[in-house]
Amino acid sequence: MSDNNFNTCETAWCPGCGDFSILSALKSTLTKLNKSPYKVLVVGGIGQAAKTPQYINTNGFCGLHGRALPPAVAAKIANKDLTVIVDTGDGDAYGEGGNHFIHNIRRNVDIAHFVHDNQIYGLTKGQASPTTDLGHITEVQPSGSNNIPLNPVLLAITLGAGFVARAFSNDIQTLEEIMSEAINYKGYALVDILQPCVSFNKINTHKWYSERIYKLDENYDSSNKLGAIEKAMEWGDRIPIGILYKEDKKTFHDSIDFLRYGKPLVDSDFNLEKVSSFMNDFK
Repeated sequence: MSDNNFNTCETAWCPGCGDFSILSALKSTLTKLNKSPYKVLVVGGIGQAAKTPQYINTNGFCGLHGRALPPAVAAKIANKDLTVIVDTGDGDAYGEGGNHFIHNIRRNVDIAHFVHDNQIYGLTKGQASPTTDLGHITEVQPSGSNNIPLNPVLLAITLGAGFVARAFSNDIQTLEEIMSEAINYKGYALVDILQPCVSFNKINTHKWYSERIYKLDENYDSSNKLGAIEKAMEWGDRIPIGILYKEDKKTFHDSIDFLRYGKPLVDSDFNLEKVSSFMNDFK
């Protein structure tokens, strides 16, 4: 096996699911960046998107529902040389994981977060997710969802995230470009990836997205925060994809000298006596 062979495996996804394109783009991006599988960690929670670590040849961790960010952040803090990628769904990331999503923006740990946003809970049979449009009818919401949908890219920008992008699973070239930028970005990078769920979301289909999505052109200024907020609020007849906002910011490691200048924690000497004294406090 070559040093950068990111083989993917047989999946349990439904034929036509946008997850296939996202997995393909991730594999291609890591290969083009000349990453080595043993230097990459892909982390998921629970859900269809969160199965991604099981389907690609890297280090992988599958955690609890909504709890993908804590182990991903811990791994990056412990090993700053590791490329850490989180793959979660909209429910996993913004519903059960909403608290971790908010506070990791504040910490700005250097990870890339790819959210497979199909606007529905696909694994648990199609109930409304945090990003489901108002009035969307499901078997669990027969009168339509009456909750105001969460706008994750708007939320991330206003909370202070330094890299916020939106992509579309059908536009693989743009998706790969954004993934590459997100992985190379020093800090927390959010990429909200719009994707169809062919089994449970009959509204936001391939056709629905394709009729509305447009790519931000070269004249768009991703450093303009107010302009990015305006773009993030576009939804409905026109939906922009691309890097909405990008700003250089001090990372979590930059803020702590022994993390910034010292060797990775994973390579530090293990002092059993000190660890035992800490553990004894809990007895």
